[in-house]
Amino acid sequence: MKKLLLSALLFGGLLSQANAQLEDGSIAPNFTVTAYQPWLSTAGANGNGTYTLYDYLDQGYTVILDVSATWCGPCWNYHLTGHLDNAYINHGPTGYPGVSENTTNKLMVIWVEGDGQTADATMLDGQGSIGNWIEPNTTLGQIKFPMANPASNIATQINNGYEIAYFPTVYRICPNRTVTEIGSATATAIVNGLGQCPSPASEPIDVAALKYGGETVHCEGSYTPKVQIQNNGTTPLTSATISISQGGSVVSTGTYTGNLATYGVATVDCSPIANFQGGALSITVSTVDDANAANNTLSANVGLATNAISQFVSVHIVTDRYGTETTWKLKNSNGTVVQQGGPYQDMSANGTTAQPVVYAELNPTECYTLEVIDSYGDGMCCTYGNGSYAVKDANGTTLVTGGEFASLAKGAFKTGVLNVSESSFTAFNVFPNPATESVNVVFDAISSDFQIQLVDITGRLMNTQVLSGVSGTQTVTFPVSNLAKGSYIVKIIGEGYTATRNVVVK
Repeated sequence: MKKLLLSALLFGGLLSQANAQLEDGSIAPNFTVTAYQPWLSTAGANGNGTYTLYDYLDQGYTVILDVSATWCGPCWNYHLTGHLDNAYINHGPTGYPGVSENTTNKLMVIWVEGDGQTADATMLDGQGSIGNWIEPNTTLGQIKFPMANPASNIATQINNGYEIAYFPTVYRICPNRTVTEIGSATATAIVNGLGQCPSPASEPIDVAALKYGGETVHCEGSYTPKVQIQNNGTTPLTSATISISQGGSVVSTGTYTGNLATYGVATVDCSPIANFQGGALSITVSTVDDANAANNTLSANVGLATNAISQFVSVHIVTDRYGTETTWKLKNSNGTVVQQGGPYQDMSANGTTAQPVVYAELNPTECYTLEVIDSYGDGMCCTYGNGSYAVKDANGTTLVTGGEFASLAKGAFKTGVLNVSESSFTAFNVFPNPATESVNVVFDAISSDFQIQLVDITGRLMNTQVLSGVSGTQTVTFPVSNLAKGSYIVKIIGEGYTATRNVVVK
């Protein structure tokens, strides 16, 4: 079903590209929409049926934002549960239509039609709609929280700002503007989640350590920590100090100066850490007369990149059922994409597909980062198949690997360097693998002699070819249809060095 939703979203031309969801802890963009329900035409913070996100956040409300589509089955099913309606009736703004007199007055709910091509009549069970969205059944009656069908440009603004990749997408937005995706949460979960928001700004001076902004994987050498701070005070924040410790010792500091309004955010580059080897960092933010020390700390864990044996690597992608959601990019130390892949094809059932291995010759002794993106936001593993990603060096050593993540996974490694003799055959490819009729061995040669062997797992020589004084890309083919099914080893021997690859005959 998620494939259907994403495909329909892209087919409708709503987004310029398939995005991952807005990262938890990000700052919510502001927007204004108008309620479609006629009975809410005199409601809203301005009493005219319009609803502006920041108006409610500034009043201390937590806002639940549901971006859905009238043609979306899971959206309709969630709508019919009444979870949003229930939470809104009992915890919505005092005095709003349909809200209980005994409300806790802590919550606001805004529903947005994310398909900018939807006609108003569709909201009332028009053509292309699953049902009557504003009066779905006799149990729910008239929906009390505002449901908006914005113009195409506003829908696009919201979709892009919140990086909507599928419907429904449901966010909890705290008064300090930070977002958390909560999925199709129950009314109980929504209400319990209110306690996870920090208290609204109430003191004149209150600085908060909001988020760690530095890279979470470091290659080598000097490392610059970055910390995102927020003014949680009611007066402008003009200065703050950041202290970063590791193992009880201060290793980096930073200073903010400026004029940060209430809920304003700034990212501070702290002093570099020389010869950083990764590990846990403890961050403390402070300012003069800070009223709340509880929000001054956070922690981060920075991994250290693995070293490759050479400049030759291979990228291995195994997709789950929804291969169209998976893309990847390999970037050099300047952030330039040097290799990329995906999206791939979907499967008809849950399972995995091993995609063709991508081989790359990179710059020696340079740092590289693999970024793997899942447009749906549920990674490559494990509900729909045990998908995975990996980068391996010429010896088959795994440098980066994973599969369980949300929208984005990153891994870094540093390339090594081989001498001419080694590099002349270390970067070689064996395909197809598994093989049935024949197996091809492709490698780069630099004016040297080579012996290419096919041996079984006991070391028995099955076939061999010799190349003398060759340069450039070489291809050697071994017939395997007459061999017993099983595992074999391809060897390239030259200049005193040997490299191997495994191949399966079936």
